[in-house]
Amino acid sequence: MALNLGMKNSNKILSQMKSKVGLLSLIKQSSCTCSMNSHYNKTPLTAAPFARAFKSPDSNFRFSPSLFLARRFESIKAGKQLDSFGSSVNNQFLDFPGGRVAFTPNMRFISESSEERIPCYRVLDDDGQPFPDSSFVKVSEGVAIKMYNDMVTLQTMDTIFYEAQRQGRISFYLTTSGEEAINIASAAAIKNDDFVVPQYREPGVLLWRGFSMQEFANQCFGNKADYGKGRQMPIHYGSNKHNYFTVSSTIATQLPHAVGAAYALKMDQKDACAVTYFGDGGTSEGDFHAALNFSAVTEAPVIFICRNNGWAISTPISDQFRSDGAVVKGRAYGVRSIRVDGNDALAIYSAVHAAREMAIGEGRPILIEVKCLSFSIFLSVM
Repeated sequence: MALNLGMKNSNKILSQMKSKVGLLSLIKQSSCTCSMNSHYNKTPLTAAPFARAFKSPDSNFRFSPSLFLARRFESIKAGKQLDSFGSSVNNQFLDFPGGRVAFTPNMRFISESSEERIPCYRVLDDDGQPFPDSSFVKVSEGVAIKMYNDMVTLQTMDTIFYEAQRQGRISFYLTTSGEEAINIASAAAIKNDDFVVPQYREPGVLLWRGFSMQEFANQCFGNKADYGKGRQMPIHYGSNKHNYFTVSSTIATQLPHAVGAAYALKMDQKDACAVTYFGDGGTSEGDFHAALNFSAVTEAPVIFICRNNGWAISTPISDQFRSDGAVVKGRAYGVRSIRVDGNDALAIYSAVHAAREMAIGEGRPILIEVKCLSFSIFLSVM
C-alpha cells in the first residue's frame, strides 16, 4: 500500500515536471521566434494559457506571481500590465510591469548627474518685485499682511526664547532664523484639515494655525499648562486641535509616519493631505528613502518639504551626497518634485498650493526642495 502511494506521488510529481518542462520550451520557442522575426504579428504570449496548463491549483498559485504583478492597489499603473514579450515594427521591446522598455544594442551607462542643475523656482527679484511673466498663485491683501506679521512675530519669538535659553531659563531651543518664509508661506497654502508632521523648525505652522504665544511659552517652560505635562523637551510642540503631530528629535522618523497618515486620509476619502518637513540631513537617513518609495507605491497624498540650507547641524552637503540636492531623489522613486527659493514667500506659497492640489486631486506624493540661506545652524544649542 505504501509502495502504491509512493508510486502515485511520484507520478503526480513527474506529471507536474512535464507540464513545467513543456511550458519552458513554449516560452523559449516564443522568445526565439520574437527575436528572429522583427515582423512578428501574432498575438503575444500572455499568462492565461500558461496558468491553464497546470493541473494543480497549488502549482498555479506558486507560478502566478512570476506572470502577474500583485494588484494590491488598484490605482497603481504598473499593476495593470501583464508580462509579455513582443516587438514593434522598428524595434524590440519588453512589456514589463511599470511600462514598456525598449531594447538597444548600445551599451550606455546613465550619467551620475545631468549637465545642468535643476533650476530653482522664484517669483520675486532682489527688489521684491515679481519677474515679468512669472507664474504664481495670487494671494489676497489680508493673507499677505498676515503672512508678513507672522514672519515678524516668529522671528521676535525666536529672539526672546533663544535669549531665555542662553540665560538658563529654559534648557533647549532652536530658531528658525532665515526660514520664516518656509514656515509661514507653506502653512498659508494648506488647509487646517491637513495633517502636519514636523521636524523641529516649524513652529511658524502652529503660529499660523492659531497657537498662542502663551501656549509656546507653556511648552518651552514645561509648566502645568503645557499640553505634554512637561514630559517633552522644549520646542517639541504638538497640538491635536491644530492637527500638528508632536515633534520628535530623531531625524527623519516622521517621514514614514506622514506617509501612513496620508494613506489613512486617502482610505477615508478625506479632502486633505499630510505635509511633512525635514532638513537636508534627513535625506541621508534610510527613513527618507523608505518614505518616498512607500508614498509612491501607495500613491499617498503627502507633501515632503525639504529645507536645504547646505548644512546638517555642522555637516555640509558635500559630505552627505553627490547628487544635485534632494530634488533629483524624488524622480528615482517616481515622485514628482520641484526646487523652490526658500526666501521667496510667494514662490513657496505657489509651489505648496499647487502641490496640495496635485496630491489630493491626482493621488500622488510631491517632493519640494526649498533652498534657503538659514542662520539657524549658528544658533543651535547642543
